[in-house]
Amino acid sequence: MEYSRIISVTGLGGLFELVGSKADGAIVRSLEDKTTRFVSSRVHSFSHLESIEVYTIRENVNLVEVLQAMSASKETVPSEKDAAAVKAYFQKVYPDMDFDRVYGSDMKKMVKWFTILNGNNVEFKLSEAPEETEEEVAVEEVAAPAAEEAKPAKAPKAKKAAAPATEAAEGDEAAAPKKRAPRKKKTEEE
Repeated sequence: MEYSRIISVTGLGGLFELVGSKADGAIVRSLEDKTTRFVSSRVHSFSHLESIEVYTIRENVNLVEVLQAMSASKETVPSEKDAAAVKAYFQKVYPDMDFDRVYGSDMKKMVKWFTILNGNNVEFKLSEAPEETEEEVAVEEVAAPAAEEAKPAKAPKAKKAAAPATEAAEGDEAAAPKKRAPRKKKTEEE
């Protein structure tokens, strides 16, 4: 199971694997009881674990860094029900966390998620975007201006005139189109 397919759903406890998506929701499989179900996006919001960040005293870090620190730690994971033990655990495992801005409920959630992910043997790593080599970037930079030069210029769209511009009315000095007066709004009396 890939870490990139794991999501959290508002209003539903636990974590879910994203099986498929539809226009009005997603098909998810619970990591706890392995049931599959449809979840409407009208009622629930989805958060990929890859997109979740944690406040630290320096810059925000991705949740995966905290989970990796928890995995590497020799400390025993406390019960998510004991708030004081959870805070003491994170002070030992990830001391850079900003404890003023990270709520106790968030720390409890991280402990619960860590337990669920460990139980499903999920590897804590972000999906990697394919990195471009320097040669590919240089080729793209050279090819982009050439591609723009090869595109034909689009002619501006012609505006519709009230009267043909080529025909001048008798007695008019210029061959410009005539302007129409604005339409009057109909009233109830008419």
